Amino acid sequence: MFLYEDIKAELKKKGYKLTPQRRNTLNVILEHEREHLSIEEIYDLVKEDCPEIGLATVYRTIQLFEDIGLVNKHNFDDGCNRYELADPKQDHNHHHLICLSCGEVSEMDDDLLEELEQEVKRKKGFEVTNHTLKLFGYCKKCKDK
Repeated sequence: MFLYEDIKAELKKKGYKLTPQRRNTLNVILEHEREHLSIEEIYDLVKEDCPEIGLATVYRTIQLFEDIGLVNKHNFDDGCNRYELADPKQDHNHHHLICLSCGEVSEMDDDLLEELEQEVKRKKGFEVTNHTLKLFGYCKKCKDK
């Protein structure tokens, strides 16, 4: 995962500073690193420690963080984009399991598509550099109800 010094260095390299608003937004993302938060959820959490921040500032900050590769944006078909801390050591996105009943999103870190990628390369000559996979169904809690 990213460290504060890595983030500051990346921002500086791109000509940006770690302003108090960006620092507060970053803190929320780091504190909720395994969650998939919407902009509004991030904003509500940032506002607790930084009440003067505006929603537009959080939007711009998240866009900047996405542009420099600090966060990944996901759409889980729930009406909003969701963001999570990126892992710079991963060369592929991890997979998500989305419950159609309660909306819980869990992660599956195993990359089960390596074999498929090799088959695509062999048959089509297509070099896969990344992929996303969303599996929709029912989590154990909802299935057992």
